[in-house]
Amino acid sequence: MPVIPDRAAPPRSARRPGDGRSLVSSFVGYAVLVFFALVFLYPFVIQVSNSLKTAPDAAAHPLSPIPGPLTLASYERVFSGTDLPLWLGNSILVTVIVTVGRVFLDSLAGYALARLRFRGRRAMFATIVAIIAVPGVVLFIPKFLVLNQLGMYDSYSALILPVIADATGVFIMKQFFDSIPVSVEEAARIDGAGVFRTFWSVVLPMGRPALITLTILSFQGTWNEFPHSLVAVQSPALFTLPRGLADLVSGSLGVGTQYPLKLGAAVLATIPVAVIFVVFQRYFIRGANETGDKG
Repeated sequence: MPVIPDRAAPPRSARRPGDGRSLVSSFVGYAVLVFFALVFLYPFVIQVSNSLKTAPDAAAHPLSPIPGPLTLASYERVFSGTDLPLWLGNSILVTVIVTVGRVFLDSLAGYALARLRFRGRRAMFATIVAIIAVPGVVLFIPKFLVLNQLGMYDSYSALILPVIADATGVFIMKQFFDSIPVSVEEAARIDGAGVFRTFWSVVLPMGRPALITLTILSFQGTWNEFPHSLVAVQSPALFTLPRGLADLVSGSLGVGTQYPLKLGAAVLATIPVAVIFVVFQRYFIRGANETGDKG
């Protein structure tokens, strides 16, 4: 008579030899990630903490993350004792204009390089790629000479026009437009749409991931732009936030270190970029991944 196996008791799952090693590897990996996260975040914590301290406390305990006593006096002095509102207004004006201009002009240039067939197209794209590799410090003196000769030095035009288009944005948009099927544009042309109409109404809406990526990069880069303002303007009325903060750090406040005041101004300058990145973070990561995969 055949023996029927007992199915009531489930079989015991055998512990695989590699489970313990995998657990240790995961623990070590997370520990390393937490360590480097703390290394990168601690300076920002110190910045916020010192901005909430009194001047003697910040000078005596600069690395302490706990302010004692906690005070908002530095933030009050930032608005009443410095030109931060003026710098903030200049930064908003320049950043908005440059960001909008870069998104539009870089998209146009990227589409032209991706779709239009004209003589020298490959050489022009190779030049744009080569420009990306050129260190910005090399262009300081030529940029100053050009602005001075054109009569644009020390003006809003000097802050905006030289940076209203950039090679990196053109490269990003060109790579993205290359990934869009040509058949989509052919259907639009059959319906009677011209080149610009096809670009504006058909292709550009499909480039939303790349456009969001370019917008965030342009906003962040322009908001934090400091070297260009050094060679573009010298009047305090035209200072942007990075230039104004550098003026504070260099000692324009007078005697004393005044760490809370300087770091409070730095915290206020960081907030807009942090908010923009947090709000559009998922679009930025998705757009960067899609642009990289399709390029």
